[in-house]
Amino acid sequence: LFALQVSRPGLWLTSVWFYCLPVAGMDVLGSVRFWLGAFFVTFPMGFMVYGWNDAVDFETDRANPRKGSLLFGARGTREQLATLPWRIVLVELPFLGIFLWLIGPKVLWIGVAGVAVSGLYNVFLKGRPPFEIFNQAGYVLVLVFSSWLNDAPMVPWQTFAFGAAFAMHAHVFGEILDIDPDRAAGRRTTAAVIGAVKAKWLVAAMLAAEASFVWFYFADWLFTAFLGASAVWFVLDATALWKDRPYSLRQMTGFMLLWNVVAVVLLVYVWSTGSLSQIR
Repeated sequence: LFALQVSRPGLWLTSVWFYCLPVAGMDVLGSVRFWLGAFFVTFPMGFMVYGWNDAVDFETDRANPRKGSLLFGARGTREQLATLPWRIVLVELPFLGIFLWLIGPKVLWIGVAGVAVSGLYNVFLKGRPPFEIFNQAGYVLVLVFSSWLNDAPMVPWQTFAFGAAFAMHAHVFGEILDIDPDRAAGRRTTAAVIGAVKAKWLVAAMLAAEASFVWFYFADWLFTAFLGASAVWFVLDATALWKDRPYSLRQMTGFMLLWNVVAVVLLVYVWSTGSLSQIR
């Protein structure tokens, strides 16, 4: 259960969503390698990325009411966290061998880049706002991985740019959820430094920019409307709803469950239309 919590099942659908963008509309549902990659970006990738994060966040996580759940991640003991490095290696090595066989040596570039991005965040950028936000752009490596594994055309740079921006605004929202425990543990994040209201305005501005970007390059009115409505929600949150008041654990759980429902709907939509994989 601890290992499963470490991998953040609440974020698996987001990773799968990224993974499916390059193969939207392709006949891959009968492909073993497609399903192998889809599984890899859930538990194995999450175990590596978030396991490293948990290993260095013991003090912060033990006071965080979100932790200790499948949606938001583990609250491990020092003994459990001490076992994470070798357990991560044991989980990742078989997949490294499989993907070396299926993709070839170039997959090592993704592995090295992924480790470098995680290391940069956990060793250098954590506690140095706002640079920790930009580091989240590393999630676009999933797009490269999917293209290589499934022999799919590489998506245009605009898809990479949107994916990076999406990951960054999602990270800021996560920081908003964690403002109180982060401040209590003395951890500096962008949201903790500027406060909840300004952080919500930041998320709203990022979403509005993403909506404009999607409309300009992909001409997808439905996705543009979704991003625009999300921006309006954060404006209302900052000015009339919660403002700088913390969300309750039940509310945070509701937000995460709602996002996963939305992620499924968006996954089906972008798969059937290819709307974010080609320029209109």
